[in-house]
Amino acid sequence: MIYHVLTKSSWEKALIQGFYEAPSLVVEGFIHLSKHEQVPGVLKRYYQGQTDLVLLNIDEKKLIAPLKFEFSPSVKEDFPHLYGSLNLDAVVSVSAVVNYL
Repeated sequence: MIYHVLTKSSWEKALIQGFYEAPSLVVEGFIHLSKHEQVPGVLKRYYQGQTDLVLLNIDEKKLIAPLKFEFSPSVKEDFPHLYGSLNLDAVVSVSAVVNYL
């Protein structure tokens, strides 16, 4: 299982579109994802003080776009990166982030 944090409104937009594309896909060429143990650090570094966040639980075996684990020198860890749109049928569940803070 891998994970992605986003706003509730971004998730609702994805449900209407039938797929999800994070802004990073356009800017960096991939969607940032996390392993379970990386989620708290991601929330602390990038989402502190934000509300209305949800966490996608994603089954990587169901992904259509290529998934690569790549080293992030800033935190010295490998992170999963999705090189394309997230197909919604790979999302197993969606949870309010408040449960993880």
